[in-house]
Amino acid sequence: MKSISSLRSIFVLLFIAFLATSSYDGFANPPKNVKAKIIKTLIVDGQNNHDQWAKVTYMMKRYLEETGKFSVDVQRTKYTWNGKGFVDQYKIPGLASTVDLPKSRMDSSFHPNFAAYDVVICNFGWNAAPWPKETQEDLDKFIKKGGGLVIIHAADNSFAEWPAYNQMIGIGGWGNRTEKDGPYVYYDLNNQLVRDMAPGRAGSHGPQKDYQITIRNVNHPITKGMPLTWMHAQDEMYDRLRGPAENMEVLGTSFSSIENKGSGRHEPMLLTINYGKGRIFHTPMGHADYSVSCVGFITSILRGTQWAATGKVDIPIPADFPKPDVVSKREFKN
Repeated sequence: MKSISSLRSIFVLLFIAFLATSSYDGFANPPKNVKAKIIKTLIVDGQNNHDQWAKVTYMMKRYLEETGKFSVDVQRTKYTWNGKGFVDQYKIPGLASTVDLPKSRMDSSFHPNFAAYDVVICNFGWNAAPWPKETQEDLDKFIKKGGGLVIIHAADNSFAEWPAYNQMIGIGGWGNRTEKDGPYVYYDLNNQLVRDMAPGRAGSHGPQKDYQITIRNVNHPITKGMPLTWMHAQDEMYDRLRGPAENMEVLGTSFSSIENKGSGRHEPMLLTINYGKGRIFHTPMGHADYSVSCVGFITSILRGTQWAATGKVDIPIPADFPKPDVVSKREFKN
């Protein structure tokens, strides 16, 4: 019996020594030498009223991949609209050839395998042709089952006649969106969140300019650690957006001044939406290359995409992040 007891004691001591010297730090955490799971990301694009859309896709793909946390594929509609020069200049290896048209047209062959990815980034725009019904249903199922979605800039102008998409994006503009689609959502001059069912069309913006972002939730994983206010580089500031706005949180706003042909209220610039089991990050920022070069935009997209895919964020706020009154940009070279 003593020998068995001694063997047990030796075994316990050896096991404790193993735990003390091993990279394994407990049953709840994986070994430190195990690589984190790469986030499989799909950017979809092809039809957009802003001609730089192909370059914006190219830039986002690089920003994401440079972190080492994302693998990024792009799927483009066979028929493209607007921006042919940028499509030719910013080629993405592996993409099928496309046909540039003078106006948008549905691509009946556009059927991305959303289920193969963790998160989808939508870079379509106003007046993009509808997706095939099956493709619409596939995206809806993907998000409801827990997939992530990221909406940038004019993607919140797209697909106004697709009810599920309006639910996904929370609020949108143009496309004959009106009070039938839901309330205007904004912060008023008393810093109160307002859901306004006043009649009127959705979507407008004044002349492009630099503008200041105000963080409304400093504890959300996407915005945690950001300065309370920071300057975004030249961009269109969308205002008067409206929609279902269900399960939606406004993380950041910018003041749309009447002097700049704006609404006179604080308009949503960083938003999240819960849709089924899925998470959606939405920013109306990102008009052109000079907007997408803003470090604030880059950081928001990286952290927003990671959150949409995983519900967590560990991408740090960089040292060159914008200040409350100073824009910060990174030069982008092809």
